[in-house]
Amino acid sequence: MIIGSYNLWNNQAAHELESLVAEHSIDMLCLQEADTTKLPAVIGDLHRGASTERNRLGLAVYYREPAFDSLDTAVWSLPKSIHDYVMSPGDERLLAIRVLDRETEEEVVVASFHAAPLSTVNSVRRRQIKAAHTFLAEWAPGVPMIMVGDYNYPLFRGGLLKHMDASGHEVRFSDSHTYKRYRYIKGHFDFVTSMSMMIESVATLPKGASDHHPVLVHARPAGELVEVPAEA
Repeated sequence: MIIGSYNLWNNQAAHELESLVAEHSIDMLCLQEADTTKLPAVIGDLHRGASTERNRLGLAVYYREPAFDSLDTAVWSLPKSIHDYVMSPGDERLLAIRVLDRETEEEVVVASFHAAPLSTVNSVRRRQIKAAHTFLAEWAPGVPMIMVGDYNYPLFRGGLLKHMDASGHEVRFSDSHTYKRYRYIKGHFDFVTSMSMMIESVATLPKGASDHHPVLVHARPAGELVEVPAEA
């Protein structure tokens, strides 16, 4: 499964999506900061499985037909930051689709995630990530899960990595920085967390019209499911 993730920077990079999907043979596409009222129903061979409706900075997920069947979709609100109360970007920060791979007959949950921005402390983002993982586990228990998107977490990641180890989730960063807008602001803002998935590679693609780079993930279900520790 080839998964693409792209923060469109207030939809400014939406015109790049068709070529991105075609060039990299993407199976699943997760978007952040999209104007979902302007997104097409189809991008190349991908069909829009779900999108948020109340967000100014929307989320969307596309999947390849007929390789996958869409079984269910869901959207969640996450713990709010001060930024959310002041700027009102929308409270739907997690969007997921559960698909069936027709070839392998395996189910997978793919989620698009957008954490609170850098103006928020890391502890709030950790709560958002923990809540997102909890929602996904309760929604599709036992199904392999991969969550990609803009985590806004480039610095002081020790607390996040400890929480991921305790919860049984894997964190994978890409091979180079995913955000380079200003000279002094750069880092791995966009990355991957997963459960019961084999992450084969995570690559940063060339920068386009967005302040974020697209990220490309090669992944597959790990086969043997991982038990979440009770203390998580």
